[in-house]
Amino acid sequence: MLDRRRFLQQAALIGTAGLIGISPLAKAASQKEKTLRLYNIHTGESLRATFWAYGGFVNEAVQEMDLLMRDHRANQALAMQRDLYLNLYALQQALNPNQPIQIISGYRSPHTNQMLRANSNGVAKRSLHMEGRALDIRFPGISCRDLQKAALLMKNGGVGYYPKSGFVHIDTGRVRQWTA
Repeated sequence: MLDRRRFLQQAALIGTAGLIGISPLAKAASQKEKTLRLYNIHTGESLRATFWAYGGFVNEAVQEMDLLMRDHRANQALAMQRDLYLNLYALQQALNPNQPIQIISGYRSPHTNQMLRANSNGVAKRSLHMEGRALDIRFPGISCRDLQKAALLMKNGGVGYYPKSGFVHIDTGRVRQWTA
């Protein structure tokens, strides 16, 4: 867990590095390689993928990440929006988790979204998960509150805080926030 001082120091580094107010693609161009460590909690799959190298996306690695983000209930995958991976990488860099990022939910088929919506009041009818533009995540060793704060500092889309369920939602929609 981050204490207040460490969180504020890391937040300052995010701002100093120019991560606030710059598009994810512009931020990506400033580095030679970007690697994500991911773990899908539903399928048990792990992946270490260098998805950005030498100024561009590595298509094979992106496709592997898209497969890991699939709707495990319907076994359907969709090409996730690449800015989402850049945002996830920025969070990984800011918070420096000691274990892979846990993926709770990535792509959702319309059928799965409808089923989840029928069983929960926290699922949007027009969820960005169905467009490959949203992720529900947690970082082991990092509190969900600290993850939420870091995501809000980026100002790169929606951020939902689900403390009872133990995850944070990030998406590439308009900048907004909520707690469920």
